[in-house]
Amino acid sequence: MAEITLNHVYKKYEGGVTAVQDFTLEIPDKEFVIFVGPSGCGKSTTLRMIAGLESISEGELLIDGERMNEVESCNRNIAMVFQSYALYPHMTVFENIAYSMKLKKVPKKEIKERVHEVAQILKIEEILDRKPGQLSGGQKQRVAMGRAIVRHPKVFLMDEPLSNLDAKLRTQMRIEIMRLYKELQTTFIYVTHDQTEAMTLGTRIVVMKDGIIQQVDTPQRLYDFPANRFVAGFIGSPQMNFISGICRVKKTGVFLETADCEVQITDGRKERLRNEGYDGKQVTMGVRPEHVKVWSPEESEVSDLVLQSQVSVYEMLGAEAYLYFTYEGQQVSARVKADTKIRKEDKVFFGFDTKDMILFDFETEEAIY
Repeated sequence: MAEITLNHVYKKYEGGVTAVQDFTLEIPDKEFVIFVGPSGCGKSTTLRMIAGLESISEGELLIDGERMNEVESCNRNIAMVFQSYALYPHMTVFENIAYSMKLKKVPKKEIKERVHEVAQILKIEEILDRKPGQLSGGQKQRVAMGRAIVRHPKVFLMDEPLSNLDAKLRTQMRIEIMRLYKELQTTFIYVTHDQTEAMTLGTRIVVMKDGIIQQVDTPQRLYDFPANRFVAGFIGSPQMNFISGICRVKKTGVFLETADCEVQITDGRKERLRNEGYDGKQVTMGVRPEHVKVWSPEESEVSDLVLQSQVSVYEMLGAEAYLYFTYEGQQVSARVKADTKIRKEDKVFFGFDTKDMILFDFETEEAIY
């Protein structure tokens, strides 16, 4: 069992720099939690505080109800996998995996059994006699994970473990990590700046910015119900389209007015906009690429909101394609079927699925639901 609690944790450095602010989170036993955010957001620093590699300036870290702030890293029963693999180059794969057990004077027979057990799980039995210099990036990553698994830790911490791998190998290793998580049945905390990794691996995702938690939720809810504009723009690729407009409360309804069109708000948000004084205020409309409708001039379909632009980039991705164009100085992306006839520099008509758009307060950037 490994239940982790962080209560109002801060990390402050000399010179007044605060890397992590008021970080409060409960991680139940056997959960796979992802810390995600841009470089410098404090996610790796938070992971290192959990591991005991960074001191906690304020707040409290508990593991299974026991305060860990003053407990040495080696006594926390936590295993960490680093971005750089951190393998000993002069040792074989077997020796790298067995090293921590040798330090604890585990009997040789038990060491051999546990190393071979881990090697079988990770499918690296055939490379146990090789040294790190003879291994591929994917093999090195498996060895690094093997060195962590063999200790039977309460918690696995992973700090951007796949960032040095190519795209194809990253996909394979994501599958391997998910298989390991299901097989080992323990708590995983994983740091990445790659939102695709976050969305495919985590049971819950912690989105961070400037050392502050922006939202904690399941991958699907983060995508469908982002708490603010930052989360909406960070989660999803290509990112959500943002278009600003003025809210107008009229007798006939509530509308979002842009330079070239007027969008009627037909759901429950219109009451909040009406009652909370948004009339005449600027708001931001967010629309995912898959909710942007696009037609060529030859097509006869008509939307309740039809605008015009010219395609600047056509991006083919196999079963689907992305079109990029500009509206009111903002780049707009649309996800379309691969068989579209539209190409770069073509004139297009486009519109939005208004039922799927998300509204944000222009000043606070908080979502309006």
